[in-house]
Amino acid sequence: QHYYITNNLRMIRSILSRQLKKHSFKRLISTTGACHAEFCDTVDEAIRDIKDGDKLLVGGFGLCGIPEYLIDGLQNKGVKDLTCVSNNAGVDDFGLGLLLQNKQVKRMISSYVGENAEFERQFLTGELEVELTPQGTLAERIRAGGAGVPAFFTPTGYGTLIHKGGSPIKYNSDGTVQITSEPREDRVFNGRNYIMEEAITGDFSLIKAHKADEAGNLTFRLTANNFNQPMASAGKITIVEVEEIVPLGSIPPEDVHVPCIFVDRIIQRSGHQKRIEKVTLLAEDPGKKLSDSPRDRIIRRAALEFSDGMFANLGIGIPMMAANYISGITVTLQSENGILGLGPFPRAGEQDPDLINAGKQTVTLLPGSSLFSSDTSFGMIRGGHVDLTMLGGLQVSANGDLANWMIPGKMVKGMGGAMDLVGSPGTTVVVTMEHTARGSHKILPECTLPLTGTQVVDKIITEKCVFNVVKDVGLVLEEIAEGETLDSIKEATSAPFEVSPDLKPLQQIKM
Repeated sequence: QHYYITNNLRMIRSILSRQLKKHSFKRLISTTGACHAEFCDTVDEAIRDIKDGDKLLVGGFGLCGIPEYLIDGLQNKGVKDLTCVSNNAGVDDFGLGLLLQNKQVKRMISSYVGENAEFERQFLTGELEVELTPQGTLAERIRAGGAGVPAFFTPTGYGTLIHKGGSPIKYNSDGTVQITSEPREDRVFNGRNYIMEEAITGDFSLIKAHKADEAGNLTFRLTANNFNQPMASAGKITIVEVEEIVPLGSIPPEDVHVPCIFVDRIIQRSGHQKRIEKVTLLAEDPGKKLSDSPRDRIIRRAALEFSDGMFANLGIGIPMMAANYISGITVTLQSENGILGLGPFPRAGEQDPDLINAGKQTVTLLPGSSLFSSDTSFGMIRGGHVDLTMLGGLQVSANGDLANWMIPGKMVKGMGGAMDLVGSPGTTVVVTMEHTARGSHKILPECTLPLTGTQVVDKIITEKCVFNVVKDVGLVLEEIAEGETLDSIKEATSAPFEVSPDLKPLQQIKM
């Protein structure tokens, strides 16, 4: 009897096991794929509970990837006293510039004022509070906020107004400063100086994506990712403007940039203006335009700084022009807004509003390139993975301090990504600039303008000469242009310098 009972129990277990594997187990692990995202019919519905005084995280870089319909909705709604966290504020008549024109913004937390004249005017006249933050720090503060990290340490900004405090946030109408930034805590890790930055979160995140699926998963197109991805997780409520809603499963899981868990509301709109801030096209033969002007002499010398296998980040203007003369070697260009493998400017008719560089110029991609968010981009930079940074300067000191982002009370463009770029360990920093500005010296014993970085410059290239910055020595004159003498260099340079025993003529790339 025991034998039959035991066999029957085994048979029952076997049948149940097969049935569970066939039916119940599948049901236990399956899901509907649906998240909690609400699909809204109108912009007004999507922004229904945004109110006066709210803090908004607004995605985009320049005009690329901005939630233009949501911004229009805020303009029409008339909410005011907003704090807007955004890399910049669009242009005078588009993007966040519309909210500035309507005096709906109380404070901007940004890295770059750029060419938005109204933004700069309101700041300098005391109508607008502006908390300028290094671009990479801004991206990481937002990413940290979404990840539940209250603060972190970064080398960016050490020794500058960002670290010491005193950066103007609000001016009085007479030009005096009413509110300044607070100093940051500093600490030494492994012999290197760092400052503490606190995370950023907001009441709402307003972002733009290319596609959303029916679960609320998002994907971005080209460089329209930028600040949108980290901002998606840092708001209490995330509202997404998309161009297309696709069926569940249409976006492969490995291509999802923002999982649906971070998305609260989605509004679909088509016909985006997608303005291009700086349409920049490939010249038929850029070499023909070079002359012996001071600017072109600097370009031809700067082009010699590239070496085979290098990863480089180039500022707009002279540094980017120098890249046109890379020949016979492989140099991979990185752009802060999320490109590795930057190509030349496009030909007429091939420009794409979703594909720009950090200077807001239209660009192309090379085979083997990659695209990513702003926080990932600055992880590359801050982590020391970029070999060369080449950028312009307003002033450089004898010990390699750099100032290039602000003339207090007169000109405020913002530091953008410059503080992050020059503050990264292991990166060679080359400054290209004209030797003087309207007769005023730019190479000084000490900088008189707010600093971008302390002791960060390795080389200065001007139309007159090349200086190396040597630790514990200072400036060493390495090359001198034809027609210049030691006396003429001294006359144009306030900072003391030594002369290399191997002084050479100013080198120029062969055309």
